[in-house]
Amino acid sequence: MRIAILSAGRFHICDLARELDACGHDVALYSLVPPWRTRSFGLPHRCNRWMGPYLAPAYALYRVARRAGVGSSAQRWLYGAVDRVAARLVGACDVLIGMSQMSATSMLQVRRRFGAHIVLERGSRHIVSQREILESIPGRPAGSKPVPDWAVQRELAEYQIADVITVPSRHVERSFAERGIAAQKLFRNPYGVDLAMFPATTVPATDTPPTIITVGKWSLRKGCDVLVAAWRQLARQGVRLLHVGAVGDAPLPSDAGFEHHDAVEQRELTRYYSGAHVFALASREEGLALVQVQALASGLPVAATDHTGAEDLRECLDDPRAIAIAPANDVTRLRDALEAQLAYAHSLRGTRDFLRSGREALSWGGYGRRYDAMLRGLQ
Repeated sequence: MRIAILSAGRFHICDLARELDACGHDVALYSLVPPWRTRSFGLPHRCNRWMGPYLAPAYALYRVARRAGVGSSAQRWLYGAVDRVAARLVGACDVLIGMSQMSATSMLQVRRRFGAHIVLERGSRHIVSQREILESIPGRPAGSKPVPDWAVQRELAEYQIADVITVPSRHVERSFAERGIAAQKLFRNPYGVDLAMFPATTVPATDTPPTIITVGKWSLRKGCDVLVAAWRQLARQGVRLLHVGAVGDAPLPSDAGFEHHDAVEQRELTRYYSGAHVFALASREEGLALVQVQALASGLPVAATDHTGAEDLRECLDDPRAIAIAPANDVTRLRDALEAQLAYAHSLRGTRDFLRSGREALSWGGYGRRYDAMLRGLQ
């Protein structure tokens, strides 16, 4: 099949393009990711349709606007420009796969010109559900709009245009069904991970204090305030909390036993995982957090909320005890999940790896083959 893929940035789209090419499709990736970067992700040069030369002024304006603190307006301008340029550039294809918020015009044009099937990529919950969750976060700055009106309007239009909406997890799928999107229009396909970067690790030395690690931006969306509240109830037992990642809109705690490290390259994360006992993710809203798979591959039991995709990951494991799930925003249930996983981690011996037979399902190859089967079903 001739498949055109549209995205402003890298996201998971370079991996999708690479895997569909490996499945034998004629893939053309239209994006702002230059050829020298897509090659580093394993995408053949023949698949790249770099839009950089056409969008250089728009991208320059976007960068200036972001530095000036008007990120939402900058993103609106850039996504609109990407959509308009792609509507002119995308060639004959059987399928157009477009990232949400930047594809409505292209979808309509490509369908009209080539009769192509339209697939919309959405990595988070239905945008109305996402907005409701983010606007209800305690401590959010008064008057701020975490999801701007223009983004909602664009996505709702794209939901109507698309033949298929791909989502990464059950909780995201449910959010669409709750808002009237027909089940036959949804395709759930959990993302993959480059598992070669995350080998199995050995249990930390017996004199290592019990350590919980979380990876990603320290933010209210990630529920870091909830995680800290749950951890503080365990800290008196000598449990440490380690964070690796950027710092967003939540304050870092100053408690003894808390340790922060700035973001590192993905391949460097394994040394942090190897020294920890349990991975935690308290997100209030996140489609499917791949750091959970990294931790499982590294042998860490996971304690996560029901808004992280953990439910889908648990289905792929030989031992479902490796993932404990708590409701989002529930400090007590998250504390209980962390406590249970610390006890489970204490029982482990030798080499740790929870993926085993689930390794194929959670690889990028498995993700691509599931996508391939869905696309062939459209014919």
